[in-house]
Amino acid sequence: MYKFWRKDFETAERDIDVLEVQSFEMNVYLVQLSCGAKTGLLYDDSDKPMRFYSAGHIREFFAQCTVATSYMKHDTPYDEMIGNPPKAEHTMALPFSMEMPY
Repeated sequence: MYKFWRKDFETAERDIDVLEVQSFEMNVYLVQLSCGAKTGLLYDDSDKPMRFYSAGHIREFFAQCTVATSYMKHDTPYDEMIGNPPKAEHTMALPFSMEMPY
């Protein structure tokens, strides 16, 4: 999988085909991008997947970019932890607006 770097998106106007927000517990979000034939996570300067802590943080970071499609995936272990049947193999994707609410 390709590694996209924070520095390449901070100030540059970039075209993004697909921006996938991966939502985890405790308000931690990772972003997977598809630009042309390349798909991969966004990495910070320490060579770790860049963490975002709110939807607004993601929108602000990519404000100068043109995003064709964006959605959010959320994965939680709680069903299995409380004895419910295992969840389906596929994850549901919900629309994620890149428009600033203010």
